[in-house]
Amino acid sequence: MTNPLRDLAAAGQAVWLDYVHQDILRDGSLRRLIDDDGLTGLTSNPAIFEKAIGDGDSYDARIRQLGAGAGAEALYERIAIADIQAAADLFRPTWERLGGRDGFVSLEVSPRLAMDTEGTIADARRLWRAVNRPNLMIKVPGTGPGVPAVRQLVGEGINVNVTLLFGLGAYLAVADAHIAGLEALKAAGGDVSKTHGVASFFVSRIDTKIDKAIDQRVNAGDAEASALRALRGKVAIASAKNAYQHYLKLIEGERWRALAAAGAASQRLLWASTGVKDPAYPDTLYADGLIGPDTVDTLPPKTLDAFRDHGRVSASLTDDVAGALHVLAEAERLGLDLAGVTDDLVVEGVKLFDDAFDALLRAVSEKQAQLAAAG
Repeated sequence: MTNPLRDLAAAGQAVWLDYVHQDILRDGSLRRLIDDDGLTGLTSNPAIFEKAIGDGDSYDARIRQLGAGAGAEALYERIAIADIQAAADLFRPTWERLGGRDGFVSLEVSPRLAMDTEGTIADARRLWRAVNRPNLMIKVPGTGPGVPAVRQLVGEGINVNVTLLFGLGAYLAVADAHIAGLEALKAAGGDVSKTHGVASFFVSRIDTKIDKAIDQRVNAGDAEASALRALRGKVAIASAKNAYQHYLKLIEGERWRALAAAGAASQRLLWASTGVKDPAYPDTLYADGLIGPDTVDTLPPKTLDAFRDHGRVSASLTDDVAGALHVLAEAERLGLDLAGVTDDLVVEGVKLFDDAFDALLRAVSEKQAQLAAAG
């Protein structure tokens, strides 16, 4: 039987796992996903680590081993860095086989620094040195203050995964920052072929918010109910397709061609938040609908399993672009305020990651206390 996950490589799309846990690093599960499904990367975030460390007793031994005299945040970092190093080592053969073009793992700067440019830069540098793996990407939020941080870090030769992107304007800003960083690196005599990046476009949360607004208006008897219903579950994919068209134009530009001639690899669009939130939709809706060259799809385990079982591989990202633009035009005509929604989602996303970080530190502190009491 064919494996749709492996077929994505032929379509030019990389598959990354949106999950990390010490168990999959130690029991061979991640190695099997790499070997059997062709995974070429992995992402993490505070919410993922909160669930990994806080649930069950898997990390108890390491908390005992690493936690002596350490505060919760320092202990979390020791654990996270070790897990990311282990994951990077598992993906190192992929990174070498692909000439450094993929095989990356991602670790995020502190969520508390999302609105702090200089703090983000300093934290990214520190984590880059601490992990000390060439196939690491540092995750930097795509907020306003994050944009100059992206430029600076890329200019220093640090691989950057720009996270929490929802709107086209924010994407274009970080795409320009990535190019400017590579130009600075090149001007300083650096090797641009060794610095890589992705722009992580969050998908499902857009539909969740837009669909809620649609349902409220339809239930209130809106005169445009039929047109509103026709947009349900379509705006996020349409927005992503539009972003990809801008990516294609960008890599045809003179600035990018000059960098490509020096060996630079493009900042790929990465589809994040690909788990389907509405049970009325197919569980592979976003994975099926956003397949195209020079992209990455980062899938949580449940969606990865679903796509392996019944995913459909086609050139969907460039299919019916006119239809996608019509969806966006209709959303604007109907006053669904996509720009306002994406702005709100950035604020909410920063808070969600900040809250997850607080929950993570509480979980670590509680574990330390429980283990100390148990002797």
